[in-house]
Order: sequence, then C-alpha cells, then structure tokens
Amino acid sequence: MANTESTASLVADTLGGLVERCKDGVKGFRTAAKDVEDADLKTLFQQLATERDHCITELQDYLHRTGHTASETSSIEGTLHRAWIDLSSALAAKDRKRVLEECERGEDYAVAAYRKALEVEGLPQEVQSLIQKQYQVVLAAHDRVRDLRDQAGGTA
Repeated sequence: MANTESTASLVADTLGGLVERCKDGVKGFRTAAKDVEDADLKTLFQQLATERDHCITELQDYLHRTGHTASETSSIEGTLHRAWIDLSSALAAKDRKRVLEECERGEDYAVAAYRKALEVEGLPQEVQSLIQKQYQVVLAAHDRVRDLRDQAGGTA
C-alpha cells in the first residue's frame, strides 16, 4: 500500500512539475507571438504555444484518468521569471535575435525539466513513455528556436 502511495505521489509530483513548466512555455510563446513583428516568428510561436498546450492536456488527462492529483508547485522561479522579463524587453526593442535568445533560454528550462523527469526512478512505463514522447517535442522546439537564433546572427 505504501509503495502504491509512493508511486502515486512520484507520478503526481513529476507530471505536475512538467505541467507547470509547459504552462510557462505557453505563456512565453503566446507573449512572443502577440508582440513580435516578424510574421514567421509570430506563426512559429503560436505553433509552439499550441504544441505546449497539447502537452499540458496529455499530462493532465493522464493524471485525471489514473486518479492522481497534480501537486501545486510554483513555477515562478527567479531565473525563469527574469527570462520572461528579458523576453518582454527584447520584444520591445524589436530585436529578432534577442527575442529568439530569450525564447531559447525558456526552452532550456523546459528541456532540463524533461531530462530530469526522465531520470526519475520508479515511474510506471506508461508515464516514462509519455515523458519521452513529450521530451522529443520539447527538444525539437528548442532546436528550432536555437537554429533561428543562429541564423539571425547580428541582425536586429
């Protein structure tokens, strides 16, 4: 019984943390999409926000379907909060490279959160598979943003 409760808590904590990190991504990408002037970035950021929304739905559906309750962890860490402030500053400056740098920084946190979740021992195989699948989505988004940042070079 205690092992089942321990696993339930582990699942809830791990997936709840990913939900919060994905919410951060949705917020950042929506902010960027709303305020960026470059049409290609606006489209990309809207797409990435939608992808991250889908991740949230999958995680929450799993938790609900299995009777788990996500822990309410705060996602307003100092460094992440500063990243969103920096994103707002880059958007105001209309600096394509800086906007992409700040979005990449946010994605660094998401990639790290998924990597950490993949290292959690004792998760059911179904949960590990879900995390691995979403990690690939998050990593691909990170790499797209990074590649665009690299292409932006020194342009503003």
